[in-house]
Amino acid sequence: MSVAPIKAFSDQARLDPALGEQLKACQKIKELRALSAAHGFEIEENSLYPPNEPQFTEDQLSERLVKALLRA
Repeated sequence: MSVAPIKAFSDQARLDPALGEQLKACQKIKELRALSAAHGFEIEENSLYPPNEPQFTEDQLSERLVKALLRA
């Protein structure tokens, strides 16, 4: 379970404003994974959760996904 594709997708979303907006619009993990797959990044759901370090920042995600993925 590598976080490399998650980091790459996160970085791409930072560089591409349109993709960043699409990412922020995602409300569910499956929507985030479908968006990443559509852009060539295969993300395993288990890789999004601890003990792995978060690869997204709070400003990149919807409030719902922030609570799901960035909870401390």
